[in-house]
Amino acid sequence: MKVAHRGALVASLAVAALALTGCATAASGGEAASADDSTASTEAASRVAVAYEGGVYVLDGTTLEVVGEFDSEEFTRLSAAGDGRHLFLTTSQGFQLLDAGTWSDASGEAHTAEPELTDLLLEAGAAGHVVRHGGRTVLYDDATSDTTIFDTAELLEVGGALPEAEIVPGTEAHHGVSIVLEDGTLLTTVGNADGRTGISVLDEDGHEVASSAECPGVHGEGTLKGEVVVFGCEDGVLVYDDGEIVKLDSPDEFGRIGNAYVSETSPIMVADYKDDPDAEGYLLHAVALVDSEARTLDVVRLPEGVEYTWRGIARGPNDEALILSADGAVHVLDPETGEITDSWDVVAPWESPAEWQQPHPAIVVDGDVAYVTEPAANAIHVLDLTTGEIITTAELEHTPNEIAVATGAPAE
Repeated sequence: MKVAHRGALVASLAVAALALTGCATAASGGEAASADDSTASTEAASRVAVAYEGGVYVLDGTTLEVVGEFDSEEFTRLSAAGDGRHLFLTTSQGFQLLDAGTWSDASGEAHTAEPELTDLLLEAGAAGHVVRHGGRTVLYDDATSDTTIFDTAELLEVGGALPEAEIVPGTEAHHGVSIVLEDGTLLTTVGNADGRTGISVLDEDGHEVASSAECPGVHGEGTLKGEVVVFGCEDGVLVYDDGEIVKLDSPDEFGRIGNAYVSETSPIMVADYKDDPDAEGYLLHAVALVDSEARTLDVVRLPEGVEYTWRGIARGPNDEALILSADGAVHVLDPETGEITDSWDVVAPWESPAEWQQPHPAIVVDGDVAYVTEPAANAIHVLDLTTGEIITTAELEHTPNEIAVATGAPAE
């Protein structure tokens, strides 16, 4: 693995496998299969990880059959690792590696095996965002603002220990995020216990080459076509493009953008948008469209009854935005026009959660299908994005909360 070299700011280490007590017990009681025990095929098979209070399911992506179930904590978050096989479970101890048991080898042959919640852990005081881009998987610790950078391909071949990682030590702890571009440039948020203010851009030698403090409440990031990166602010966004940072203002005095829903084949970011700082609940009624080529930020007010939370937007196979609304429908929005072009009834109408961690419907996309959770029915649905029809529905014993997909193939 390439040796880390961001000057005095960087430490390189081999991240050892650390044992977790009582967290890696499969429901079947059996040992997870090794690569030698796997079955092979020509097409990668997706698997879906679903966290619930006290545990996590691994489901077959086609049938939604439970192929693995593991004990975990009361509330955990799930993030794909980017290699198609693994996911990170964010726990109170750090980032724990979940092997979904589906992957493609160097020849392109697909394999499946029993899932395993491994004992491999990257310790973190407050495990936060996981970002995948350009062949790297970046983990951020909110308790230290340290950035840990893995070579994504090396995660695919993980054995008894996590691969070597590049560590960029933080300066002041805050709820933040980092991303590494293909040329090694690191973009990371800036803040402290009193708030978050902007971003800093470092070259591979650790030298700051650009920065901005014009992003109050900076949160979330997204990478668009041409490797343009956008960060959300409470009054707009920061756009980073080839060494230049541009601020785009929201049309409202308070116009918070906190989550980016992007496609690396589209220049337009779809983002959540909140214009009332005193609004109760988590349902939002508008989206922001950021055109990274035209350098514009437009706000689209959604039709009456169409409202969503941060779990309710995903990008489809044609870069469309899919909005899972509290009216129970998935609404298809064209990012170029801001128009809703189709609507499909999927779940029963629902209300805003009292707290953001509480179970409420979520949507994730894998190719031409979307997985939609319905916590009120303890159910998950497979939605055909070409027809709007529900292909498969499964009822679970536990109420689904967080959801992520292991695609079986590395992210492009």
